Amino acid sequence: MVPTSKSVDGGRPPGAGKPVGARIALVERIAGWSVRHRGVAIGGWLALVAVAFLAGMVVEGPDARTSDPGDTGRAQAVLNEQEGFDPIRESVLVQAREPGGAAFADDPELRRAADDLVAALNGTGGAAIGVRSPTAPDGADLISADGRSALVTFEVAGPAERVRANFKAAVDAVDATAQRYPDLRVAQAGDRSLTTAVDQIVKDDLNRSHLLSLPIVLIILVLVFGSLVAASIPVLLTLTGVLATFSLLQVIGKVIPINSAVSSLILLIGIAVGVDYSLFYLRRYREERLAGRDGDAALRVTARTSGHVVVVSGLTVMLCLTGLLFTELDAFRGLTVGTVLVVGLAMIASVTVLPAAVALLGDRVDKLRVPLLGRGRVTASESRIWSAIVRRVVRRPALWGGGAALALVVMALPVLNIHLQDAAVVNSLPRSVVAVDNAVRMQEAFPGAPTPTRVVVWREDGSAASTPEIMAAVDELRDRTAADGAIHDPIAVAQVDRALVLRVPISGSGTDETTNRALEELRTQLLPETLGRVDGVDYAVSGKSAQIYDFTQRISERTPLVFGFVLLLAFVLLVVAFRSLAIPLVSIVLNLLAIGAACGVVTWIFQYGNLEPVFGFTSYGGVMDWLPLFIFVILFGLSMDYHIFILSRVRERLATTGNARAAISAGIESSAGVVTSAAVIMTAVFAVFIALTAIENKQLGIGMAVAVILDATVVRGVLLPAAMSLLGERAWTLPGWLRWFPGGERHRTSPVSGPSREPAQV
Repeated sequence: MVPTSKSVDGGRPPGAGKPVGARIALVERIAGWSVRHRGVAIGGWLALVAVAFLAGMVVEGPDARTSDPGDTGRAQAVLNEQEGFDPIRESVLVQAREPGGAAFADDPELRRAADDLVAALNGTGGAAIGVRSPTAPDGADLISADGRSALVTFEVAGPAERVRANFKAAVDAVDATAQRYPDLRVAQAGDRSLTTAVDQIVKDDLNRSHLLSLPIVLIILVLVFGSLVAASIPVLLTLTGVLATFSLLQVIGKVIPINSAVSSLILLIGIAVGVDYSLFYLRRYREERLAGRDGDAALRVTARTSGHVVVVSGLTVMLCLTGLLFTELDAFRGLTVGTVLVVGLAMIASVTVLPAAVALLGDRVDKLRVPLLGRGRVTASESRIWSAIVRRVVRRPALWGGGAALALVVMALPVLNIHLQDAAVVNSLPRSVVAVDNAVRMQEAFPGAPTPTRVVVWREDGSAASTPEIMAAVDELRDRTAADGAIHDPIAVAQVDRALVLRVPISGSGTDETTNRALEELRTQLLPETLGRVDGVDYAVSGKSAQIYDFTQRISERTPLVFGFVLLLAFVLLVVAFRSLAIPLVSIVLNLLAIGAACGVVTWIFQYGNLEPVFGFTSYGGVMDWLPLFIFVILFGLSMDYHIFILSRVRERLATTGNARAAISAGIESSAGVVTSAAVIMTAVFAVFIALTAIENKQLGIGMAVAVILDATVVRGVLLPAAMSLLGERAWTLPGWLRWFPGGERHRTSPVSGPSREPAQV
């Protein structure tokens, strides 16, 4: 049980007078209503979750289609207008397992395997169509440049509802042939094979993130609170909030595209934020109970302080995330909607359901204490380690602040040579995935064949594109293929209603500079010199390589806009929250230092291939093109949790003592334990990404985990107190030309001692 003492006037100690800001704030009124109507508040939350869950189950219909940027989006739009079915194309590599064998034309077993495979595919009852053989008279383009490998190509028959069954029948035929020739490599890769592998990995990773994140969070919360009941409250609130989020996304996904690949990210951000908000609230409630206030008074003060911080932090996170909308990319649009929704629900639960649950439980919130932890963890004491560090920093701020800033700058140095490059499927997933290994081997023998670029061709008057003039231009394009050129054999042609789809293998790994140069040559030279000379014809280039290229171009174009929006927004929000000019400017600089250092660590590890065995990846010489932008937006939002929480404590102490340096020490010391616990939880949650399969998840996990660690330790524990100590009272002043900003009254100091005064709202 939390020890208490009697108080008067609803929990305010005698002689305190009215608290600063006697006008009851909105958050406090909401929390007060929830406490008085605790059954309605808890029941209403559960009803919201139930309605969201039922809506996700009941609402039916097709999910919204993702629209890609640039030329890729044009090609997709044209295909969406066609009545026909764009067939899925697969290729099967046939080669000797041992290198240096006989040429395909001279090896009877290789030719026999190819013929048997063709017969097996033709015997699938129409599941595989358009089968091409390297032994056929027109199959010369299906033999590799060195003559030692061959391809058998085919299309998976439609319609769409039969694709899954037809694909399985084709795979079974390939597998059966491979088993009959154990000394040969019969390896399938293509549109469906790689997509299926990626989808399965995403599904497995999502399940793994579920299994890893929640137990880790629960263990940490038990260590923090020392009580199973107290630890279970944040977990239950977070679980219900996440359930409601994903249920609502099932409905929203009918209108706004929600990429399944972002589900893990939405889940882990929801867990991190939801648990952190509950932690801020519960720890403050304990402190107020230990200060002698009864339950109702403690909840009022908690709502006025930590509840207000949670709302400001939640709104800041959500508004910062909206900066991603400036990219006008569907992938980021869905991610923004999902994360804003999960953060918003976590914020609402923390200021409504949480105080109701605490009021309902009372002192039972500390029941089921863990042996050896329970009694010590019920109290909320200051951190001795951080107290010692902060006091040294405040005494010599220039030395400590300068040293910490220099350390972050050194960590950020690798960013100067960062090479932003998205990972192709063969770079993203390990070669232990069969489809990836097959694609890598096929890529070596037939560059671009596993994931060829698609060229969509149509006539501007809407008539069929399969005219003699267009087919002649396609033949001319085929003549431009070369082993050392931009495009390669085999070029496949498929008619989709009134349009044509050309599958053109290009040089490179799929996302590297060689690929980009080949794609630019295809778009700016080869196609204009062939199809571009046919009157009344238009075309657009799509496919995996083109999609990534156009995506990267859009990010490069819009990144300055996103950065500017988030920086301006953070500045305005902090000016309004603290009525200060120095605090927003210092906060922005410190955040940029932490982000730069985190990106530097990611660059050093993944671009330069350091610690590959430790984290289980193979470097492809780059960093995901969207990662710095994403870390910037997410960290700027999430770091406000710690920042606003710490500064609110500092301001409370400053309002009662009038001594800036003493307030800095006391405020950071009293909040260090909560911030450390919250940072450990958030770091552990993001570290789950490191255990996932795809390299982009590993990069994101390390980047965000390092950023959170630096933000909660070096930035908030050293740089922030150093900067505020150097600024002194000037940190809390607002120039006259900015006093038109909305917000609370300007900071006042008072000589009244801390224990006899309720904390003021920030």
